[in-house]
Amino acid sequence: MKKVLLSVIGPTGIGKTRLAIAVAKHFKTEIISADSRQFYKEMTIGTAVPSQSELSQVPHHFIQHRSIEEDYSVGDYERDAIALLHQLFEKHDILVLVGGSGLYVDAVTQGLDVFPPIDKKIRPQLNEIFRTQGLPELRRQLKELDPDYYKQVDLDNPHRLIRALEVCITSGRPYSSFLNRPKPQRFFLHFTIGITADREVIYDRINKRVDLMMHQGLLKEAKQLYPKKNLNALQTVGYRELFRYLDGAYDLDFAISEIKKNTRRFAKRQLTWYRKRPNILWTDYAYDEHRLLGEIAQRIMPLTDE
Repeated sequence: MKKVLLSVIGPTGIGKTRLAIAVAKHFKTEIISADSRQFYKEMTIGTAVPSQSELSQVPHHFIQHRSIEEDYSVGDYERDAIALLHQLFEKHDILVLVGGSGLYVDAVTQGLDVFPPIDKKIRPQLNEIFRTQGLPELRRQLKELDPDYYKQVDLDNPHRLIRALEVCITSGRPYSSFLNRPKPQRFFLHFTIGITADREVIYDRINKRVDLMMHQGLLKEAKQLYPKKNLNALQTVGYRELFRYLDGAYDLDFAISEIKKNTRRFAKRQLTWYRKRPNILWTDYAYDEHRLLGEIAQRIMPLTDE
């Protein structure tokens, strides 16, 4: 029988965790997280880590399994996730992959582009540029070294900017010149279900979610992490804006409004990423669970028999 990896994707705050758990329970299987923000044990509220009640319903993997002190790249994740899939497919024909990080989903399902070895001296230098001069200087350098990638990268994501600059500086070639080459064949089939909604609904859910996070203690969590604010793992929406408040650059109301705005922008980029992907079974966020699970089963079961 063929093995099938079922991905649950969609914009932030749309309900991916709930559907992934329902699917995993239906097929009596396990969940692999592809949400890069949820890898870190020190970050809970701002990353919307599944609750203990949710985690107890089915086995989850790659949830808070790393420290923010560790460097954990998408390449590291791909290696670890593929190794885990080999183990889990020994006892399951279907596994569930869930997360809002499109790059990490693609790393598992399609493989990553291959880049040259990186000079380890470069990243600390770029991190220092980011710390002292911020995103504008990283953007300026990338625009100069690789204008093609500059047009498509998330310019608010320092991880992506630094990674691209590392490759440019080490190789003397544009980062984009290493993209879209042939990738390894996976040993499993892949099926994707996407959750979506009207943009107004998505944005309203995001705004309410940020308010809930603040009520749950996001500011307290940010204060605890503030001494380590320059770590790569913390350069993310929700924490970055509150660090600016703690720096004295923002008042609290403005910081919260910036979290909402930047999260909405992130959701828009997620949808743009996913819309480029063919063969996704899209469902509205207000789906009928029984009917949807039936449709998923109809789509997947023939694949396992191929």
